[in-house]
Amino acid sequence: MRPFTNAPARDVRHAATLLRDAHAAGKSTAVAGGGSDLLGMVKDGVVAPDMVVSLRSVKGADQVTHTRGETRIGGLITLARLAADPWVRASYPVLAEAAEQVATPQIRNVGTLAGNICQRPWCWYYRNGFKCFKNGGSTCYSASGENEFHAIFGGGPSYIVHPSDTATALVALGASFELAGPTGTRTVPAADFFILPKQDVTRENVMNADEILAAVVVPPPRPNVRSTYHKIMDREAWTHAVVSAAIVLEMDAAASNVCRTAHVVLGGVAPVPYRSTDAERALAGQRITPEIAARAGEAAVIGARPLAKNAYKVPLTTAMVRRTIETLAGV
Repeated sequence: MRPFTNAPARDVRHAATLLRDAHAAGKSTAVAGGGSDLLGMVKDGVVAPDMVVSLRSVKGADQVTHTRGETRIGGLITLARLAADPWVRASYPVLAEAAEQVATPQIRNVGTLAGNICQRPWCWYYRNGFKCFKNGGSTCYSASGENEFHAIFGGGPSYIVHPSDTATALVALGASFELAGPTGTRTVPAADFFILPKQDVTRENVMNADEILAAVVVPPPRPNVRSTYHKIMDREAWTHAVVSAAIVLEMDAAASNVCRTAHVVLGGVAPVPYRSTDAERALAGQRITPEIAARAGEAAVIGARPLAKNAYKVPLTTAMVRRTIETLAGV
């Protein structure tokens, strides 16, 4: 492991300034909140930063505050605290459920919300040092290699899947992200934060190299909204989603089990949290029945283009979406 300089930040603006100055000096950088993912990548030689900007010294950036207008969640809140927060659990069940299904209790106690959203891909080739697109190379080995856990939507030229559970939930909730830079803060809708490989194969989001994900802003909770997060893994703990779904249904207060609007966002199937507008259209304005849930499940995989070894994700996604909708609607 190559030696690096540890640079503690006073606040998120100072962290962004440290990043900017390091880049101006030609140094490579990394940001550590909880640091669990970064530590593993450094040990394995996947990344070798000259300087690590540590956010552990930043105070007050881990709070949940709410008004009538919005809920603001500090990026440094741990996943365990996020999952247990009474307001989040009552107002945004889909987010609490996503946070409590990340990795293991030990990791949730140190891993942060911002770190979970911004983590790098867990592709086997990338994590093992192959010179793929994500490691500065010019090919995606998974396209014709071991692609059991890779993308069935939005792939090419890289076929990674985005590994964040919380990101999937936040896109479904219509959240926004506050990005702090050296000179100010900008707000980006969660749905616009993540980018496909065809837009820029070297990165997964729109953050500049000198920006920090400071906070997440979630719209106020609405009445008659039901939400949940469902995750399928290849083993019981630690691992990332093979497929997952964050589903938010706004029900009609005047009509029994009629869905007014729906948000269906899938994880584990695309390089970004994948919003299925086809599944949403299958639900909107409909009384939720097992037949409608099945129709939405089929709609959720419209346009899927599986690779040689991951076609199983198509029926798995169909069944998962159907079952999740049935559970949420109580049918």
